[in-house]
Amino acid sequence: MQNPFKPTAGATPPVLVGRTGLLDEFEYGLQQGSGAPGLLTIITGSRGIGKTVMLSAAEGIARAHGWAVISRTATPGFLAGVGDDMLALVEELGDGPPVRKITAFSAAGFGLTTQLPPERAADWRRTGNELLRLMDTRGTGLVITIDEIHAVDRTEISQLAADVQHFIREGLPIGLIFAGLPSAVSDLLNEGVATFLRRADKINLHEAAITEVTASYSELFSQGDISISPDLITEAAEATEGYPFLIQLVGYYLWLEADKAGWKLDRSCVQRAIAAAQRRNTLVVVESALSDISDKDRKFLGAMASQDGPSAAGRIGAILRAKPNVVSKYRNRLIAAGLIVSAGYGKVGFAIPGLRQYLRG
Repeated sequence: MQNPFKPTAGATPPVLVGRTGLLDEFEYGLQQGSGAPGLLTIITGSRGIGKTVMLSAAEGIARAHGWAVISRTATPGFLAGVGDDMLALVEELGDGPPVRKITAFSAAGFGLTTQLPPERAADWRRTGNELLRLMDTRGTGLVITIDEIHAVDRTEISQLAADVQHFIREGLPIGLIFAGLPSAVSDLLNEGVATFLRRADKINLHEAAITEVTASYSELFSQGDISISPDLITEAAEATEGYPFLIQLVGYYLWLEADKAGWKLDRSCVQRAIAAAQRRNTLVVVESALSDISDKDRKFLGAMASQDGPSAAGRIGAILRAKPNVVSKYRNRLIAAGLIVSAGYGKVGFAIPGLRQYLRG
């Protein structure tokens, strides 16, 4: 049996630990069609918490129900890619003359430049309208998923949301799922289309329960005929802190160690696997998360890291010699960035495993 764990960004894991039922509203919406609440969903959470994996799961569900899927990452100009995909689907599904090759797509005004005569050039909304009516005749629809909305200017996101709102008002079968860091979601809901987006089904991803991780590991190791004691499985599960990316990393390195040790894991094998997973998590998640924060943000995190457990706002302020309003400002910024979380009244904790240890050096 090959290693089933997939510690790569967005790769679908063997089991979605702790995610049972989160996409039930979305799936029900596919069955109900246009206007169903679950067809408008926003997925948010800290880095490595599994947002992209949830998008992939939603796409799989949509395809299983016969819906077309357009999947894009929110890089600058991504609307051009959505337009390309729409036109390709119209050509594939439509009965009219083939759609010509696109030579340019102007996202700002949704204007298309093609090799067709000017009088036949379609704008973005018109193309979407045509596609959705074709899908409607087949009793299905279109789902658009946009990942990493924190990585692009909000203008294109807002434009896409506004047009999806128009399609919904027309009774056309469309679903839209965004995924991004809490800060991007917060900013997006403050845009002009906020009234529409505030009706979205919001999925705020959190850590999985350690008991669920333990059960998942036990089942997968059993399927792979890997010998490992229950206490070592528990130790490995606890090392993940319920964090989806670490669940995959620890599982991956445990499987690797088992392969090298004749499919039997002892404590030294488990400890090596955990250490390797933590190093990889630091490189891929922690350092990436810190790469675009300000020096003052980092000092705030450093003040937190100097303490054990949740940090009180008053204590952080004393370390930084900062007034309460300044502490509150940076607290809110770092929560929105997905780096820290509220940990009770007046307290905050780290959102990413390994971040405290990394800051302590």
